[in-house]
Amino acid sequence: MFKGTSFAKLKSNLKLSISRFKLLEKKKTEQATKARKDIADYISGGKDDRARIRVEHIIREDYIVEAYEMLEMYCDLLLARFGLIEKMKELDPGIEEAVATLIWAAPRIYSDVPEMKVIADQFLHKYGKEFFEKCRDNVNANVNDKVRHRLSIGPPPKVLIEQYMMEIAKNFKVPFEPDPSIMLEANGMVAHDLIDLGNRPGPSGGGASGGYGGGSGGYGGGGGGMAFPPMPAQQPHMHQPPVMEEKPPWYNPNAEAAAPESKPFQYPSNPSAPTVSFYTPMGPVSCARRICMLAFPLLPSPSFFFCFFCFLPFAALSLSLSSAPNGRD
Repeated sequence: MFKGTSFAKLKSNLKLSISRFKLLEKKKTEQATKARKDIADYISGGKDDRARIRVEHIIREDYIVEAYEMLEMYCDLLLARFGLIEKMKELDPGIEEAVATLIWAAPRIYSDVPEMKVIADQFLHKYGKEFFEKCRDNVNANVNDKVRHRLSIGPPPKVLIEQYMMEIAKNFKVPFEPDPSIMLEANGMVAHDLIDLGNRPGPSGGGASGGYGGGSGGYGGGGGGMAFPPMPAQQPHMHQPPVMEEKPPWYNPNAEAAAPESKPFQYPSNPSAPTVSFYTPMGPVSCARRICMLAFPLLPSPSFFFCFFCFLPFAALSLSLSSAPNGRD
């Protein structure tokens, strides 16, 4: 039963399928956006029947994009829980819906995603032919309803087509009057079926029912099993009383009240008042001394200069006497 299962091949093809799903989603979304402009031109030209045919193609592409998003999410889920596939002999309930949905969708999207055939074959070797055939026919009802509805071949409802045309005409500011006989059937029937590609919820959000199928959850689908728990209700904001600062035992409020109020420093307003200066006047001697001390740090006081200049004539006289010619010569 387990012979022939290649887990390495299964994991690599799951990763390749995720990349291919993303490319196909981007490509089909861009094509549908361009096709909306053509539909607006048909509506403005009075070719409503031609526009309805093009709208049906857009609805089909939008359904396929939604199905690809769900299948991409299931491939990512199986990669995250790949240990359950490798270690457990029986199928774990946490991945049953993902495995069954990929097996069911493989022959329907094989032309766009050929890796799905390899994935389905590995599940055949892993879980047996009986389980494989039941998933193909959805006997156990464990295939996601939203994926099954989006990939079915049935035509979309006429009401949904009119709703699409109204939205396209509104976006491109083109006048359009829907068919009154068809709109009488609306009555909230397909208000949740419109697909807004500009603001589409991710695979983690809950999805609405298909245009021509029953209701299903966006993430858990009809099979359930993977829906996130509801978020807790937000509690109302409660006003917190202010925290009173504790005073020490020796604190005396009367002493604080009797303390004189401190006033900021102000400059004297009397212009004749003496001002404080960082510089004091100096005489010429002090100025010369200060300059000499800055220029010659080794000469500390003017008395040294006095001694020096007094000694200078005697030094010159002795020098001249020593250099004078001797009379003996």
